[in-house]
Amino acid sequence: MAGRREVPVDPAAGPVQRFACDLRDLRAGADGITYRSLARRAGYSVTTLSRAAAGEQLPTLPVALAYAGACGGDPAEWEARWQKAAEESAGNGTRADDAALAPYRGLARFETGDSGLFFGREHLTADLVDLLRRRRFAAVFGPSGSGKSSLLRAGLIPVLQHAQEPDLRPAAIRILTPGARPARGHAALLTPALPRAGDAASVAGTDTFVIIDQFEEVFTLCHDAAERARFIDLLLTARRPESRLRVLLAVRGDFYGRCAEHPGLADALRDANLLAGAMSQAELRDAVVKPATAAGLTVERALTTRLVKEVTDAPGGLPLLSHALLETWRRRRGKTLTMAGYEAAGCLDGAIARTAERVYGGFTEDQAATARRVLLRLVAPGDGTPDTRRPVKRAELPTTGRDDTAQVMEALARARLLALDGDTVEMAHEALITAWPRLREWTGEDRERLRVHRNLTEAAHTWRELGHEKESLYRGSRLAAAQEHFGGAPREDLTDTEHAFLDASRDHERKGRRRSRLVLTAVTAALCLALVAAGLAVGQWRSAVSAQELAQSRQLAAQSGALLDSEPDLASLLAVHAYRTSPTREAAAALYAAAALPLRKTLTGGTQPVGSLALSPDGHTLATHSRDGKVRVWNLPGGRLRHTLTAGDLGEVAAFSPDGRTLAVAALDGTDWVIALWDPVTGRKLRDFAVPDGSVREMAFSPDSRTMAATSPSVVRVWDVATGRTLHSFTSHPDPLTVAFGPDGRTVATVGHGGEVRVWDTATGRTRTAHDSESGGRAVALSPDGRTYAVVRADGPVQLRETATGMVRRTIRDVPIGLNEVTFAPDGRTLATLGPGDTVQLWDTASGAPQATVTAGHHGRGIMRVALGADGHTLVTSSNLDPAVRVHRLSADRSRTTPPGQTTTYIAGMAFSPDGRTMATVRQGPPGGGSAQLWDVRTGDREATLTLDSGSNSAFDLDSDLAPNSDSDSNSHSDPSLRKKQPLVMASRLGAVGFSPTGRALAARAVKNGVIEVRDLATGRLRQSRALDSTDTAVFSPDGTRLAVVGMKGSVQIWHLSTGALHTVHTGHGQSVRTIAFTPDSRTLAVVDIEANGEQITLLDAETGRTQHTIDPDTRSPLSLAFSPDGHTLATVSSRNGVVKTWDTRTGRLQGGFSLSAEAASPAFSPDGRTLAASSLRGIQLWDLATGRPRITLPPRSLAALAFSPDGRTLAISTGSSVQLRSIDLPDPAHAIRSICEAIGTGRTAPEQPPETGCRSAAR
Repeated sequence: MAGRREVPVDPAAGPVQRFACDLRDLRAGADGITYRSLARRAGYSVTTLSRAAAGEQLPTLPVALAYAGACGGDPAEWEARWQKAAEESAGNGTRADDAALAPYRGLARFETGDSGLFFGREHLTADLVDLLRRRRFAAVFGPSGSGKSSLLRAGLIPVLQHAQEPDLRPAAIRILTPGARPARGHAALLTPALPRAGDAASVAGTDTFVIIDQFEEVFTLCHDAAERARFIDLLLTARRPESRLRVLLAVRGDFYGRCAEHPGLADALRDANLLAGAMSQAELRDAVVKPATAAGLTVERALTTRLVKEVTDAPGGLPLLSHALLETWRRRRGKTLTMAGYEAAGCLDGAIARTAERVYGGFTEDQAATARRVLLRLVAPGDGTPDTRRPVKRAELPTTGRDDTAQVMEALARARLLALDGDTVEMAHEALITAWPRLREWTGEDRERLRVHRNLTEAAHTWRELGHEKESLYRGSRLAAAQEHFGGAPREDLTDTEHAFLDASRDHERKGRRRSRLVLTAVTAALCLALVAAGLAVGQWRSAVSAQELAQSRQLAAQSGALLDSEPDLASLLAVHAYRTSPTREAAAALYAAAALPLRKTLTGGTQPVGSLALSPDGHTLATHSRDGKVRVWNLPGGRLRHTLTAGDLGEVAAFSPDGRTLAVAALDGTDWVIALWDPVTGRKLRDFAVPDGSVREMAFSPDSRTMAATSPSVVRVWDVATGRTLHSFTSHPDPLTVAFGPDGRTVATVGHGGEVRVWDTATGRTRTAHDSESGGRAVALSPDGRTYAVVRADGPVQLRETATGMVRRTIRDVPIGLNEVTFAPDGRTLATLGPGDTVQLWDTASGAPQATVTAGHHGRGIMRVALGADGHTLVTSSNLDPAVRVHRLSADRSRTTPPGQTTTYIAGMAFSPDGRTMATVRQGPPGGGSAQLWDVRTGDREATLTLDSGSNSAFDLDSDLAPNSDSDSNSHSDPSLRKKQPLVMASRLGAVGFSPTGRALAARAVKNGVIEVRDLATGRLRQSRALDSTDTAVFSPDGTRLAVVGMKGSVQIWHLSTGALHTVHTGHGQSVRTIAFTPDSRTLAVVDIEANGEQITLLDAETGRTQHTIDPDTRSPLSLAFSPDGHTLATVSSRNGVVKTWDTRTGRLQGGFSLSAEAASPAFSPDGRTLAASSLRGIQLWDLATGRPRITLPPRSLAALAFSPDGRTLAISTGSSVQLRSIDLPDPAHAIRSICEAIGTGRTAPEQPPETGCRSAAR
């Protein structure tokens, strides 16, 4: 054996030394391979490999497996050896100080006393305190696993307890969870604390803080709508000015939409909520390192880096991180948390499962059965939402085998998988449901039984509380469902109360049936004769009235559609009249189209037109200056008039300071022009600036709000806002029009009608830039940062020019000639111009591309002024002949589009991350041209790209799919010839994308020799690989644990990514497969086979391959399909004729259907299961499944793949080689009517229509 001799190691010294000796023996048996040769084979350095066998510390698992593999060892055997050594060394390392306090909480939440170990959420805590300072009623939203409960207890409460501000110093702090009966159980806690004797002074003027953790329980556990409403009404009393309550809700993010079901709650949370988002890398580093430091421990730097990398942006990753750190701490070596200990714990994805399996494996057979019953009792199955934990009283747990129940709970609690609090038992965190495969499998198997059981438990409790009233017993379908699942169930499955309730319900049902038969026989004969006669007359009258209403409703809906673009107000009123006359399908479509219009509020405060508009930086205040000399200050979005200020007789200029504390208004006061500064909050005038030589054209504040500049004919003045002193008077500009400060406030720039530019130094008064661009036009505007200006040329186009040089950066040509108004948004990214007729056109300043065209609705009277909000979603317009100011919401009219790929590629698959912030896509094209991408949903920016080129040696390429000369403006529709070649299957050829249980993006690709790789899409790191036969299609399961692979001859195999197991679930017998799809719970797989006589759908058990149902869609047209969120409904779309059918997956029977009346593809269900979207050549149509009516039609008119975001607010639409992300708002009809009437005025009625069917009835 070549090389230097190794230091001898005694295998009896411990598990690490024994493992090192085993490695040395393996290398010796491989003909004494040198470390240099070993390094070439293993892919690690000589130093790393020699240390692995030195016996000083246990190597990491990858190094150990690489060492063993290079020497010919079996990977499975050596992984088992490594695990054994890791467990033994962990025990040796911690046995001496097992009593030490763990610095990590595992799955348990942080409590108030843990604030010294709670790190990484300091900024979020400060934001929450600031929110409570401004609002008496507020909420914090966040996905499961974002740490809301810990934030409240270990972050917020300690700050409140030590607060010095009177408004924040609490008289008492109460924290609670709603439970099944929130109003009855917690009413007393919603009464403010009373002053104690002798302590009135300290308590007077302070509030009682009530914190509602896990507020989503009012929807998941409280099934009584009246009880839920009472509880919410009690909480909302905190909004009253005289209330001494402050309320904070902590709500899981996917229940945001449910909060809108209560109008008062929706209104209260409109601008009083905070998002608990993902932690930054710096915050994650603090959460890992600082608790260890506080306990006198250290964390290996490589481990810290790996943890931060794996958890970054992973939804629900914090409880996984906390548990993995706790288990790593238990396996620490001395005072160091090591990479080896982390890998021995199972890493981020496997630590919880490994802990749970270790505890479960120690149970006897009876205890294991008890554990299943106990854990399933603690799960509340979701209905269109993920499953949640459910706290229960100990009395609700199995009553037989009490010793087993107690031992099981204690064992699970010791492992911090359960939390025992008095007589309440609950899971330590919901992450246990998703991260432990065994529990996830139990929940999936018993999902329907769990739903029935939860309802049975609630009903039994109510029956007992009502003194065993017969009216509260089960009957009919509810009794039948309970009988089906629990009629012959073991005694342990139900509590004594549940058994008694079910027995009483059965007995009452039997007695009721006997009585009913006797009464029914006597009454039936008499009723039949009377009903026949009366029914004939009433039926004829109702038929006549109904036919008339149907016809009138359809006529009004048609009129509404015809006027939607030209007269949006009248069109909206006609839509309301149509729906209230008769809710026909046409009326519903017209109503939803009107509700989607951008108008949100009409403000009228006088009889004269408005000459100037100004929006505050936060977008919550609007100032309007009318020709009657009045400045009106409005609250937005509510539209309440806050102040009416008296200015001059004529004014067309107003501006807010960047800090929002000052409103400047220029007006003619008699014969002199004056700039008045007002406090917009109090309405108090601060001071006046005299303008001695002419009118004021425009004003601007410096970024720090301390300085203000204004342009007048031939002069630009700069004032000190605090003192009113004139700092500079610049006269070198021949005709200054618009003005703006530079980003640092050190320069001020002006542009004139003729394109003359001047930039001055505000410190010295010297001219920095002076040039004349000879671009004279009708209007000009400077961007807020002063770096760009827009000039409207007399011959039509709008030019965007650099202020410093005058060079043209972009030219916008599609604008009407004669344009005289142009405005930048506060962020400078959007430019607003007046369009044809009564419209405003919005443009992207970076690309010059159009963003939206908004019909302002000033009834053809022309638009005079335009203002854009800083949020990017608010547009305000006024007319030179109309006293009304109209506020528009732009989100429904604007979308984000991902950059296109090569013109020969198309989007073949896409998936949203569980938190909806990221989207993964697959692009396909010619052989070897595939790629997978990650996109930021909010901005449309690309985050990563992974090549799927089967012939490429590069695993990671940031720009492999983008053509160097690709045109970002040419991909709004897919190429028709390419579309004909594009398969309708929405899975990827060559590749697939999905998300792991921890939210990491995964990409599967086929490489050489039939090998399929699964890689982390964000990093390119290889996760799994497997050799398979030639493959055609691959699809990830929704939970990211499996990959379904379709072979070229139609076989379907399931690859379990956690275990590597592969099994065939479908044999194609040489026939091709059109498409495959998983149910949302990943338990069922739908396979569409292309048969000789048409296409056939087979529903398979994804685990066993057993056929559940076979569906014959009775069509020869290619099919695409989608499952509803609960998996009970399958929607199919026939591509050639657009026929949509829905099927019951439990029976295989047809439920219903409708037609899109055009070539169609790609259905997608909304997360609440109420809406089905499908693309067709007539547009993207969204249908209400409950009514069978279309809700809205969106562009583009092409066949596109569709996907809803988890919160249902965004619809992804693949167009060619890019994806359009469109905001979706789907209100119910009542909400749609309310929003329309609030926007155009609640007292309005369409001409010649009855008031009771218009908005006037809504005002009563």
